[in-house]
Amino acid sequence: MFIISLTYKTSLEDVERFIPEHNIFLDQQYNAGHFIAYGRKEPRTGGIILSNAGSKDKVEEIIRRDPFYIHQVADYEIIEFIPSKYNEHFKFFITNS
Repeated sequence: MFIISLTYKTSLEDVERFIPEHNIFLDQQYNAGHFIAYGRKEPRTGGIILSNAGSKDKVEEIIRRDPFYIHQVADYEIIEFIPSKYNEHFKFFITNS
């Protein structure tokens, strides 16, 4: 499992220009089963993606397709973790990653 933390490195005005493309990217990865959840940080300084893409290399490959990455409006931090305790409803994401 991975937490992908995005931090904007440009103005919100610049970020806003790429939101529609970024949302399409997020939906594609969600539908492909690589992303479990995503949303923006509060205050609005970036976003968080929860991923079960299988490997850090796979996460890095996926990120390179993100319009935010392509247009250099966000920095990415990838944090790998191994869930040791989780809600039973979440088990599907752990055993199918």
